Amino acid sequence: IAQTMKTDAQLRKNLLSRVKMFFFAAAALSQPIWDSLFESAEREVGERIVMNTGLGMTEGCPFCVAVNSPDVQAGDIGVPTPGLELKLVPVDGKVEVRYRGPNITPGYWRNAEATRDAFDDEGFYCSGDAVKWIDENDLNKGLKFDGRIAEDFKLSTGTFVSVGPMRAKIIAACAPYVQDAVITGINLKEIGALLVPTPTIRTLSDLPESASLHEVLASAPVQQHFQQVLDKLAAESTGSATRVARAHLMAEPPSLDKGEVTDKGSINQRAVLQHRADVVDALHGGTLPGTLVPRH
Repeated sequence: IAQTMKTDAQLRKNLLSRVKMFFFAAAALSQPIWDSLFESAEREVGERIVMNTGLGMTEGCPFCVAVNSPDVQAGDIGVPTPGLELKLVPVDGKVEVRYRGPNITPGYWRNAEATRDAFDDEGFYCSGDAVKWIDENDLNKGLKFDGRIAEDFKLSTGTFVSVGPMRAKIIAACAPYVQDAVITGINLKEIGALLVPTPTIRTLSDLPESASLHEVLASAPVQQHFQQVLDKLAAESTGSATRVARAHLMAEPPSLDKGEVTDKGSINQRAVLQHRADVVDALHGGTLPGTLVPRH
């Protein structure tokens, strides 16, 4: 929608004429999409429409933290809801956010073991979400999302890979042709990425609509475009934990039936890696057709 509104004046008018606020949750909104929505709003109504978001979970309904300022960017999640206590706990080089308050579940129905595992010894719910300060010199600005503790992993060198920020960087670099990325490389020497394409990728291929997705992804224009993207990402990397050493465009989309897509529509990284272990092995083994590697 954000992409189409750049050129479709009627869509901009219909969608933005009465909108007072945008709200998103469940997954991060990439900065390019965020900026595009602001640009369309400025063109249509003369000002930016407020963008609101936060962080929470079913166990902390309706939310735990939310932004409280118009001066916010992608990844920012803000401050705790009134009455909720936050506990920031260092875990393997990251900081996990934990919650205690009236909106936090007392436990899981008829599952004492899961309840014990979910809370620490002070009664704080362990979210598994990692956070950072937006501005360490002004804590009133609140927090920003820093990935999932459970998704992050180490390379064989012992280097820690922050999956959340890595995914966001890849998706932004590939926009609007990729909707998500699964980061690979657990206990290996380098990072890989399985890319989930959007339907827009067909416009890159110059192939007829009847062409299969396999044909589209294998076409020279698509391969050349993503080779350039991968080269640029590699040039901007600061080490093995931020360098995508190989990438592959997935013709077979993540499966809802296999749990590769959550009920909120986001990608379950762990499930994809589990069900496609042979694809991951081939990617890192150099035997997966269509694998791209940086030229420098």
